[in-house]
Amino acid sequence: MNEKFFSLPEEKREAIINAGYRVFSRNSYHDSPMREIAEAAGISKSLLFHYFHNKKELYLFLWDTCAERTIAHLTEYDCYSQLGLFESMERGMQAKMEIIKKYPDMANFTIKAFFEKDPEICAAISESYHRYFNLKADRARVNFDPAQFVPGLDIEMMYREMYWASEGYLWEMVQRGAVDAAEMEKDFNRLLEFWKSIYLRKE
Repeated sequence: MNEKFFSLPEEKREAIINAGYRVFSRNSYHDSPMREIAEAAGISKSLLFHYFHNKKELYLFLWDTCAERTIAHLTEYDCYSQLGLFESMERGMQAKMEIIKKYPDMANFTIKAFFEKDPEICAAISESYHRYFNLKADRARVNFDPAQFVPGLDIEMMYREMYWASEGYLWEMVQRGAVDAAEMEKDFNRLLEFWKSIYLRKE
């Protein structure tokens, strides 16, 4: 990436970033032309290629920007220092709902990118996802008091079950074509209450 991109005024940088999110969130990676992104950003295609050498570079930059902004929101909502797993998850959900409302195209982009199968970028997305989010999750887990869960619970399997359920839900949202923040918040609240009823130790 051309470092001159970062010397642009913030308003111009955000216009390019948001244009990328808008186009990629509405199409597959393959069907998102740089020409359309440039038009949405109000710049020429040649200038967009001046800042980003190719579409893959722009896509991965948008993904990394999204990951960094998401982690910043999760940190702001104090999601990584809670002793209670579900309190941490509730704070995380609140942070992500705020992101969806504030950056709707970025939220749609993130979900589509997570399931993108184009061989040109899917391996890089998977590696980046684990680098950003598994590290944070692993650091957070050490704070969770195992006494909060029912005796004998396979905690690793619980994490996997919740991950698989969440992944399946997001895939369903992708098939619908757009993220409905209110519906997503309602559904995840129901899931959290269900998981609490199964996994938390009864007082």
